[in-house]
Amino acid sequence: MDQIPERIAQIEATLRNSANIPEATRQELLDLVARLKVEVAPMAQTHGESVGQIAGSADAAVQAAVRREEQPEEAAQAVEGLAASVRDFEVSHPRLVQIVDRLAVTLSNMGI
Repeated sequence: MDQIPERIAQIEATLRNSANIPEATRQELLDLVARLKVEVAPMAQTHGESVGQIAGSADAAVQAAVRREEQPEEAAQAVEGLAASVRDFEVSHPRLVQIVDRLAVTLSNMGI
């Protein structure tokens, strides 16, 4: 569970350091990741494994988006995996699902 904040910090660092992301998109993604961090924090104790999977999927999607020219299929699969990672929470945590869906759409709009 301690890995979740570290994983989210890694996502934020990737976004801040990527030259491949336009500034407006970078800021939108950083805002979404900040909202994701707030939303998953209280869930870490009760749904640690699932939250870890969500954070891992978000990290994989962002990493793939940054490298999208190298492996476009991997990027598309990573974004699909991100959206799938929250399906079990649609009823119990709708804000989490909205944030992750928005994150996936924003990454997809980058041309993935």
